[in-house]
Amino acid sequence: MSQVIPDSWVNSKLEDVVDSIVGGGTPSKAVSSYFQGDIPWMSVKDMNKNELVDTVDHISQEAVENSSTNVIPAGTPIVATRMSLGKIVTASFDSAINQDLKALFVNLNVEKPYLVYWYRSIANLIESLGTGTTVKGIRLEILKGLEFPLPPLAEQKVIADKLDELLAQVESTKARLDAIPTILKLFRQAVLAAAVSGELVAEKPKYREYDLSDISEKITDGEHITPKTLSHGIPLLSAKDVQENELLFENVKYVSREVADKAISRCNPEFGDILVVSRGATVGRTHLVKIDDEFCLMGSVLLIKLNQNIVMSEYMELVFKDSNGQKQLIATSGSSAQQAIYIRDVKSFKLELPSKSIQNEIVRRVEELFAFADKVEAQVNAAQTRVNNLTQSILAKAFRGELTQEWRTANPELICGENSAQALLERIKAERKKLKPAKNARAKKAKV
Repeated sequence: MSQVIPDSWVNSKLEDVVDSIVGGGTPSKAVSSYFQGDIPWMSVKDMNKNELVDTVDHISQEAVENSSTNVIPAGTPIVATRMSLGKIVTASFDSAINQDLKALFVNLNVEKPYLVYWYRSIANLIESLGTGTTVKGIRLEILKGLEFPLPPLAEQKVIADKLDELLAQVESTKARLDAIPTILKLFRQAVLAAAVSGELVAEKPKYREYDLSDISEKITDGEHITPKTLSHGIPLLSAKDVQENELLFENVKYVSREVADKAISRCNPEFGDILVVSRGATVGRTHLVKIDDEFCLMGSVLLIKLNQNIVMSEYMELVFKDSNGQKQLIATSGSSAQQAIYIRDVKSFKLELPSKSIQNEIVRRVEELFAFADKVEAQVNAAQTRVNNLTQSILAKAFRGELTQEWRTANPELICGENSAQALLERIKAERKKLKPAKNARAKKAKV
């Protein structure tokens, strides 16, 4: 079904507006010298940007001469036809290409930036047209048959210029939004530092120094040997299930009531306890238990039961999560690949505590500031989603003619007669007919 376009445009095919479509190839990997030259050689590995200033791989002139690759002139649009479907790039340099790419030699009566933006606008369509079981590719005849909305030449340039301006604004907005999560992370770290230093309360608190063992009723760990597990029963959590803000129960193993009772007699996690990951990639991660559900722990997690008469669990969590607290925890884990925090080390964790009333005030203030940060983060996430959708929305409007509706009204002489899209298409066809004998002449196997 043809796309709805302005009356002054013409629905054509991609093959109608390109003089040729040229593929490439891969030099023999058996000849190592082929890949030790200075000629850029483009593959799908390079299709991660819109404009390239270099390629990952380079080949020699000998490799060009002894393979099916072609050296494509700078500025020629290049598309992926196998993997990375829907991607289109241009390079600021001449480059050889491999067999998964095709170079589109655009007719001089078509603005290259217009065609590139159009291709980006149908990226999802092109991806959906891919076929293949393991690796999807798009056949050349499908590529050639893509519907191409052709406006008059003057309007093509206006559209491309408008898209340059609008999409630059989108990218600028996106960059600013992408920077905010880092700012919020620094903000939360600053709040934690201010909390444990007493800067969040009006007067400097008086502190008393403790070892963690002085203010704890129990410091222990979970099961050292994995018990017999079941498909249901009492959840058995390990380090991977302990996140900062939640416990993950989706993919845990289970133990029987009998096994759980034995485990819980020594290590009984309850609401208000603090868990510390003592082994693995997330060693030092802490979690304040805020659920009443029953569960057991493996030995990769430590359990700390605090003396609530001396310290609030919420305040102790702030101490652990502060950068200095994390440094002290992780410093005891060693520098080997198998980092581990031992009970004896946690018992000697040193901290300074203000009074319970000051702890309460600090916790309250931190919760307020973190709630503010969470609200900002939610707004940023929503804005990022809108901005990520905005590019495709703008492109869709452009190729429905909506961005240049006023321009067409103001410039009727540039869209009719000899300047019309229909006349333009006829000129393109005539020029391509003349070029037919010199098929693929614009690709070259020459020194770059």
